Amino acid sequence: MDIYKINSIEELISGNPYVGRGIVIGKTPDAKHAAIAYFIMGRSANSRNRVFTVKNGEVFTEPFDASKVEDPSLIIYAAVRSFENKLIVTNGDQTDTIVEGLKVGMSFSKALNQRKFEPDAPNLTPRISGMLSFENGDFEYKISILKSADAEGTACNRYTFAYEPIAGLGHFIHTNVTDGNPIPTFQGEPERMAMDNDIDVFTNAIWENLDENNKISLYTRYIDLATGEYDERLINKNI
Repeated sequence: MDIYKINSIEELISGNPYVGRGIVIGKTPDAKHAAIAYFIMGRSANSRNRVFTVKNGEVFTEPFDASKVEDPSLIIYAAVRSFENKLIVTNGDQTDTIVEGLKVGMSFSKALNQRKFEPDAPNLTPRISGMLSFENGDFEYKISILKSADAEGTACNRYTFAYEPIAGLGHFIHTNVTDGNPIPTFQGEPERMAMDNDIDVFTNAIWENLDENNKISLYTRYIDLATGEYDERLINKNI
């Protein structure tokens, strides 16, 4: 087993009906950009009734058809926000928890200690989060997953992974292994994934390999490490 293998996105998700929601963070091969991706999938009508929108540099999930929303509590949230030199991306309203924690001097991990997995028994979907910190023309990043400790949801296990960026390498975490009843949650460390210098190649590779029936929306951003300026892409199946 090659523990340093860098997988293509095809190897990681192609043919898998449901990996849930996913976050990718990494550095382009030319070392010029930090890159992120966030996607959502859905099995129920309530989950599929969503789109991503961008407002003032922040990314939100919103209902595609507001009249059909059954329960907004776990599907409507800010997915990407910035605070000072940090960029936060998550799969739920813990985005706000992290930002508010940073404002009062908390660390990424300490802010997330206030939260646990989603209360959607029997699935008990993990909360996944990432944060990039930019300084001196480079960055470092952290990835977190909050998971149920057992099938009953009696306790929460919290894992945080901290990375120094390597050109061409990204880390990919997703909420679920594949489809099931209940849906099995992600296991182990974030997966090592190949990055690309071209944001369109990167974006299309993710979107085209997500399951056609269950994919909903994808957002990607490339941040220029020299200038701080960024380029972004947004794909919504419902639009």
